[in-house]
Amino acid sequence: MSKRINYFSRDHWIRVILSMVILLILGRLVLLQVVQAPDLKAKGIERRTIDQSIRPDRGTIFDTQGNVLAQNIPVKEIYADPKALSESISKNQFKKTKEDAAKELATILGLDSKDILEKLTKDSLWISLAHQVDIHKAEQIMALKIPGVGLNEEEKRIYPMGMFAASALGIVNREGHGVEGVEYYYDKELFGKPGFQSQEQDTRASFILDALHQSAPSSHGNSLTLTIDSTIQYFIEQQLDQAYQSTKPKSVTILAMDPTTGRVLGMGSRPSFDPTDYDKVTPEVRRNLAIGMSYEPGSTFKIITGSAALEEGVISPNDTFKDPGYLDIAPRRITNWDSDLKPHGNPTFTEGMKLSSNVVLAQVGEKLGKTAFDTYLKAFGFGAKTGIDISGEETGILLPPDKVRDIDLATMSFGQANSVTPIQLLSAISAVANGGTLYRPYIVDKITNSEGQLIKQQKPTPIRQVISKSTASQMTEILEQVVADGTGHLAKIPGVNVAGKTGTAQKVDPKTGEYSSTDYIASFAAYAPAENPKIAVLIIIDTPNTEEGHQGGSLGGPRAKAIIEGALQYYGLPVANNTQSTVSISPNDSAVRPTPQPVIPERTPVGGEVIIPNLLGMTMRQAGETLAKSELHFNFTGSGLVNQQSPPAGKVVIKGTIVDVKFSSLSQ
Repeated sequence: MSKRINYFSRDHWIRVILSMVILLILGRLVLLQVVQAPDLKAKGIERRTIDQSIRPDRGTIFDTQGNVLAQNIPVKEIYADPKALSESISKNQFKKTKEDAAKELATILGLDSKDILEKLTKDSLWISLAHQVDIHKAEQIMALKIPGVGLNEEEKRIYPMGMFAASALGIVNREGHGVEGVEYYYDKELFGKPGFQSQEQDTRASFILDALHQSAPSSHGNSLTLTIDSTIQYFIEQQLDQAYQSTKPKSVTILAMDPTTGRVLGMGSRPSFDPTDYDKVTPEVRRNLAIGMSYEPGSTFKIITGSAALEEGVISPNDTFKDPGYLDIAPRRITNWDSDLKPHGNPTFTEGMKLSSNVVLAQVGEKLGKTAFDTYLKAFGFGAKTGIDISGEETGILLPPDKVRDIDLATMSFGQANSVTPIQLLSAISAVANGGTLYRPYIVDKITNSEGQLIKQQKPTPIRQVISKSTASQMTEILEQVVADGTGHLAKIPGVNVAGKTGTAQKVDPKTGEYSSTDYIASFAAYAPAENPKIAVLIIIDTPNTEEGHQGGSLGGPRAKAIIEGALQYYGLPVANNTQSTVSISPNDSAVRPTPQPVIPERTPVGGEVIIPNLLGMTMRQAGETLAKSELHFNFTGSGLVNQQSPPAGKVVIKGTIVDVKFSSLSQ
């Protein structure tokens, strides 16, 4: 007789439950090891690897001579594995405490040891301690042999010439992208294409293995060659420093262009900054005033008013105007800058420009009329961006034509009421200088790849013919007289025909909304040689505070003269048709030009070193080109031919060393 099974007994239910648990476990194992195995394997690999984007090498920025203005150098990121450090300390493999390690790291990195210690005590497998650490410091850190502390490759953007053209170049952030200036405008071209790599991590030992799995290499960014010429930029930097120190202003801005093409030859402002350490200054200090400063230009704008009126035929250079020193136009009385000295009587338009008469130009504006004036303002490019290839450009502000009162038309005529930017004004003046054509200004000459192959060559871009050649010629002749025996006489250069105009504009008091009687913007615009201009310069001194006063002629004229004279000598051009040489020799001087002697090097140069060449007797252009070929920087003083240099010829120095060069017009 068979035994009857009791399905309701406790033993039976225990067996059923155990069988079900075993089936569930077996099913789970099958699911994990068979069905989900590929996905789990991928997740395991992911957990053992650290994925990194490979930053490409950012392209280099050169000046037109080939001098390096911005480049990347290799640096390191310092990281730590706090858990690995804790384990080494607990196993007595590392004989120091985390406090000791933090102090040692902080000393080398120049950081607060408390901040380092806070990071080392985090419950983490990886944490960054510092970015962009130079290689020498990184080597010192690795010599400490602190468990879990390691290095990653990084790059740092440096500017070998410091503040040189800083606001034009702009800055690059920690992620390697340009955020201001040329660096931002051309960031796509400079940055290159990022790559990607995975680093496998041994989780048991908590350290990074050497095995790299790179899936996509990075590509080197393209390089830029600017239109900026370091020699002319040097002249600008020199005058910026001198003006800022002597006039104690709110700011100084200087801009230089080739008026026949729109090429920017140099630009800068004070105060300034070193773009390598840009975070030490405010964004306001970094602002490129040459393109981002909106201001009422004052009498330099009379060039535009006069050109428009001459083009329209409403005046001629010899037309006369009444100028008792004032002009009443409701609700104001317009006066001249020198009205407290004397009335001007009945000057011609040309004489009014030479005297910088507001009264005369107000009458010229009236003859031109509101509608025609507005048309020419826009034709000359005011009220709109010029399109220069730098970030940060402003548009300026023009009064709407339907809002212009008679008093506004008068003040607009001599450079008040409307706001312009320096780049707008110099571009417009350059149109007068070159025969009437407005060009788009530009600062990048060409783009090349990492092998030096040409990617893009920029060319001059004419926008429109604003005035005729005959009108431009008439205005140039008038501006020559302004410099020859008018308010711009301090810009005279012997043997050079300089065309120029002074400017002294009242600033609006932000508290009252009225024009201030104490705050001014002094400016000076000039180009030369007037008959075939090679350089146009604009100098703006915002709120000068000096015993020299606030007149644009006295503050800006001598500085424009220095830049133009230096540039023409650097170009090796005769200063005028009737001048035989840019080097003057008096009857008492020897007419023998000094000649370079053979260079005997003090020793054979090794990696990164060059021999100082002999520059004796060279022109400024020759000296600049010779030093550029040797990858040396320079500091020029004087004019004429080289008669002194330091370090001396034959000295072996590292590339990038500054050579002080003195020029003299006398052969001594």
